[in-house]
Formats: sequence, C-alpha cells, structure tokens
Amino acid sequence: MTPETEAALAEIVKSAEGPLRIVGGGTRDIGAPVVGEALSTAGLSGVTLYEPGALTLVAQAGTPVAEIEAVLAAEGQRLAFEPMDHRALLGTDGTPTIGGVVAANVSGPRRIQVGACRDSLLGVRFVDGMGCVLKNGGRVMKNVTGYDLVKLMAGSWGTLGVLSEVSLKVQAVPEAEATLVGRGMEAGAAVKVLSAALGSPYDVSGAAVSGDAALVRLEGLGDSVSYRVKRLLDAACAGWEVVEGEASAALWRDVRDVTSFAGRAGTVWRVSVKPSDGPALVAALGGPEAILDWGGGLVWLLVEEDAAARVRAEVARLGGHATLVRAPDAIRATIPAFQPEAAPLAAISRGLREKFDPRGILNPGLMG
Repeated sequence: MTPETEAALAEIVKSAEGPLRIVGGGTRDIGAPVVGEALSTAGLSGVTLYEPGALTLVAQAGTPVAEIEAVLAAEGQRLAFEPMDHRALLGTDGTPTIGGVVAANVSGPRRIQVGACRDSLLGVRFVDGMGCVLKNGGRVMKNVTGYDLVKLMAGSWGTLGVLSEVSLKVQAVPEAEATLVGRGMEAGAAVKVLSAALGSPYDVSGAAVSGDAALVRLEGLGDSVSYRVKRLLDAACAGWEVVEGEASAALWRDVRDVTSFAGRAGTVWRVSVKPSDGPALVAALGGPEAILDWGGGLVWLLVEEDAAARVRAEVARLGGHATLVRAPDAIRATIPAFQPEAAPLAAISRGLREKFDPRGILNPGLMG
C-alpha cells in the first residue's frame, strides 16, 4: 500500500484489520522482522515549503533525501545533521526518504557540533494508530509549540505514528572544509587527541578514528579554517596531515556510512558510550574492527555472529547503549535490536505506545 495523500494514509490505518509494516524507502531494515502488511510513505513526496532566508524546509515524509539535498544545494544549504545512508552497510536497495531519516533519528558525524536529527526538527504531521491525523510543532524556528512531541517522534521507528510531513531547520554550506589526519596511533591515545581538539575553541565539526587514522574536521570561512588548522597543528594535532575540499568530504562520507564494514561477514553493532570508554569497550571485546565517531562516543563494531551476549554485557557494564544494526534474520528474530530498557523506562515506553497505537498495529514487536 502506497497512499499518495495524507487522507488516504489515515484511511488505510483506520481501516486496517491487522499489523502494518511501516516503511519509507526500505533502506533501513533494522530490528526484528515485522510481520504485517507493508505500508509505504513513498507516495507522499515533495518539498511543500522552502524558505532559504529563514533556513527552514517542509517536505512530505516520502520525499527522497537526495531530492531534498539537491533543493538545498541550489541555495548553498544542507541538512546540518549529516544523515547516514545505510544502503551499502545493510545491502539494501530503495531510496532513503526524509521520513525514514526522522523516524530513525539518523544523525552523522556532525552531531557533536549541531546535535542529532531531532535537534533540527521543527514540526511533524503524522497518523496515529487509530487513523487520526495529528500535527505538532511549527514550520519555522520561532514557532515551536509542542516541541516535546516533535522530539518524541524522532527515533520512534514508526511505532507511535506514521509520519506524513516534517519541518526542518537547515544550514548554510560552509566556504571551506579541512580534515587533520593522524596515523599510527593506538585508539586510546587517538581519542585523547580528539578530546583535546573538541575541548579547544576551534569549533570542530567531526572527530573520529577509522582504521589506522584519527580524523578531526574543521568547517567555515576559508581564512577561519586555515587559522584553526594551524592552531591545532601547533597543539593537539602536531605533525598530522591536512586534507581539504572533496578529499576531506570523502573521508567523512566513509565514516558516516560505515563503508568499511559493507559486504563483510559478521554482525554490526552501533554503540553509544562515554567517549573515554570507546577504546576500553573495543579492548574488552578482544579488539574487533571498530570505527569510533563522535570523539569516541559512537562505536561501530564488526563482530562474530555469536558475540551478542558479550557486546551487551560489556556495554551494560560501561553504562552505554547498544543497537544491533546488521545480522542474519535468524539472529534478528531472537536478539532484540534495541537496548533493553530499565523497568521504569520500559513502562513509560509501553504507555506511550498504548496511547498513540492502542490497537498495537504499527510495526509491532520492532522495538520490543
């Protein structure tokens, strides 16, 4: 089912007699396989309002991210939160949609500077589990009534409602970009340098360890970037290589999309911990291949298929959060993809789902 209007979407949900599997472009197949009739938002497509001067954009949920990026690029603007494209990592087809990005709260390396997807979200329209159309927030930054519900929908994975429209604040594309690259460091030492760079006054927009390279990104006006590069080379990043322009952007696309794990055997985990705990987690698991983003606070792990219990145990010990992003269907059906919640939080989550989807038909079982 692929409705082309919000009213048609609402009618489908209202008249549904069984579970619905909510999809956007079908590129983020994460979590327990949902048994239900597929309901795609891909037919709800198009940018409905764009005000470059106000740095705001409104689009229907099924609008391809590539289309939005093209519209923004024509005005020298972009999505600040740098959403990941999961297709290479997950081996999926389809077209990423802006509704899917918001529903999964997909946020890239620039999160350390500008926040997550939810922090760029100004308003939403969605259909709840009873087929009612709800709207919350606004279309411009000065109108943020109901902001908490807007944030709640980001990362709800279609379990609270089916998004039909989203409003976002956007950002000007910077004049220049440069990445400082340091090689040959042990992960713990690299994270200490990243922490020093992030704690400096030089407005770092990316800090990661990928393969044998530690990466620190700077963006902004050309003279400003040059000055900040020099200051970091004189201090925390002494002796590092400098990569600029498109070559720098390519490095961060690889970090953002975890391309080094694409097409390789093993399960992929996305783990959030304190930045200082990132290297310790990797060491405790025996040194599997890892990418450390967000200054060490976001750890991508490529591990054996039987490592789930060890990953969850070590993450729990560190007080972190682990999501199973890629695994065979048999594993996905038996191991919860999302971090088990403490009892009080689980009760709140259950209550929210019962309020927004009392029939339990929207992506049932996806999040436990």
